[in-house]
Amino acid sequence: MKNYLNNFNLKGKKALIFGGCGLIGEKVCEAFLSAGAKVNVLDYDKKKGNELKKKYKKFKFNYNYFDLSNLNTLNQNINKLLQSYGCPDIFVNCSYPVTKDWKLSTFKKNNLNILRKNIDINLNSGSWLAYQICEKMKEKKIKGSIILFGSIYGFLGQNMNLYKNTKMDENMNYSIIKGGIINFSRQLASYYGRFGLRVNAICPGGIKGHVKGSAKKQDKKFLKRYTELCPLKRLGFSEEVANSTLFLASDASSYITGTSFVVDGGWSII
Repeated sequence: MKNYLNNFNLKGKKALIFGGCGLIGEKVCEAFLSAGAKVNVLDYDKKKGNELKKKYKKFKFNYNYFDLSNLNTLNQNINKLLQSYGCPDIFVNCSYPVTKDWKLSTFKKNNLNILRKNIDINLNSGSWLAYQICEKMKEKKIKGSIILFGSIYGFLGQNMNLYKNTKMDENMNYSIIKGGIINFSRQLASYYGRFGLRVNAICPGGIKGHVKGSAKKQDKKFLKRYTELCPLKRLGFSEEVANSTLFLASDASSYITGTSFVVDGGWSII
């Protein structure tokens, strides 16, 4: 009988992970390393990157600084990156660069400048990066897997009641960015499928951790309301998102492309 667990093996595969120092990104690194992949992380968090280098020194792990939000040098830096690392078999972008005034991206405080800056450093930069990686894979005839990160708020509206009387806010710009990423992944999948490339977007629901752009924990009122409304009665864990990423990166998902792979405990079904 065939051993189906072998389909999840990434031995001999080279993975390029943007945002690998983040809450979800670190767990994606662990999942890939445990499956035998060589993992190269690009992130602007030098402190965390160096910590991970020590933590995973016994594995095929490497970290380098990369500022995805700098569009002026993005093309140049992507070319240097590919010359240095070569073309990956697996590309994951779970980064989410934000501006210093990102917290003002609410309906009450937003302005055009904040919207434009955040779309530039996140949606535009990430889309161009994914396109360049796809082109390189096509050129090298690598039948690889590209995984972008959307969100349930890329195809759903945010429930405003979750934030009532809390120190947390809805985010207008987040929904625009994540919606764009989801549909761009479909467009990439449609075009590059003929070259053997698979492109999917993972769409997490609420993940237990800190508030984006802050070291603060999620508000207790928010957690209680979210838990009550979610069919599984809890928020997700970053490890659970990493499991899904490993599946989409591996041969276990060899006939899956163009999907919005939802990991939300059932939040979006009701």
